[in-house]
Amino acid sequence: MTTTVTPGRTDRAGSGESPGTTDARRRLPRIPDRIRHGGLPYLLLLPAILLELLVHLIPMVIGIAMSFRQLTQFYIRNWGEAPWAALDNYQVAVDFDAPIGQALLHSFYVTCLFTVLAVGLSWLFGVAAAIMMQENFRGRGFLRAVFLTPYALPVYAAVITWGFMFQRDNGLINHVLHDQLGLTDQPSFWLIGDNSFIALVVVAVWKSWPFAFLIIMAGLQNIPRELYEAAAIDGAGVWQQIRKITLPSLRPVNQVLVLVLFLWTFNDFNTPYVLFGRAAPEAADLISIHIYQSSFVTWNFGSGSAMSVLLLLFLLLVTAVYLLLTSRGRKTADA
Repeated sequence: MTTTVTPGRTDRAGSGESPGTTDARRRLPRIPDRIRHGGLPYLLLLPAILLELLVHLIPMVIGIAMSFRQLTQFYIRNWGEAPWAALDNYQVAVDFDAPIGQALLHSFYVTCLFTVLAVGLSWLFGVAAAIMMQENFRGRGFLRAVFLTPYALPVYAAVITWGFMFQRDNGLINHVLHDQLGLTDQPSFWLIGDNSFIALVVVAVWKSWPFAFLIIMAGLQNIPRELYEAAAIDGAGVWQQIRKITLPSLRPVNQVLVLVLFLWTFNDFNTPYVLFGRAAPEAADLISIHIYQSSFVTWNFGSGSAMSVLLLLFLLLVTAVYLLLTSRGRKTADA
């Protein structure tokens, strides 16, 4: 009896494997292939996740832990020895009959007013400039670049320049208002007293409105020009087109823009710190600079951490309510 052996073929019967099992195994991807296709995105995100942990999450957890201790300058070398305070720091911060609570409440009111004015004016200037830049005219590209200059400049350099301009004796603001236009009886103090709040709002608006301009200008690109042409044929004027077409079409963009501007402005620390220094005037005592003074000037890190946690909870609450209201409004509009 002659046995024929086929080259390249293995007897599967002796190994106990059926042809279907071997074919299925061949169809299964190898382990490196699974890692490359399924785990590569997570591997690429790993550096960003680690940086987020180191820069934001871990310091936030440490700050929350500090808010429950009486951490002062006497325990800087060993935080673990600071006495446990439980909720005492929070009770002191929200006791509005005591000096610390009254100062924090005043700072909160100033910050709310500052945020409303800065965000509102930044949004208004951004929308107006973006709508004007939609028309084709000579020099439009140059004006767009000029409008974005405040957003491109480093914050410290820009605010220091404004600080020089607001100087009483040799600043540009008083030179124009008092020396050239004669609008004031005498040069004004812009960096102290009640005028410090006006100076702070001016610098914040100048710094923030180009971002609103950039976002609104990008949102306007998604509005079809045919809508404006049809509205013009129907006799709609410029203001009617803005009210009936532009603003409703920009609603999703404005919802995100206003929230981002609110969070940036309410938490703004660089502008008041560079403009006024470590001790901001009472009229411009924003809550960010107030928490800094409570922590690094009076060396009461426990109280300052408690104020920071309260600020975090307030911003989370406002953000959640805002997102809830805007989502409901969007569903209502879609229905």
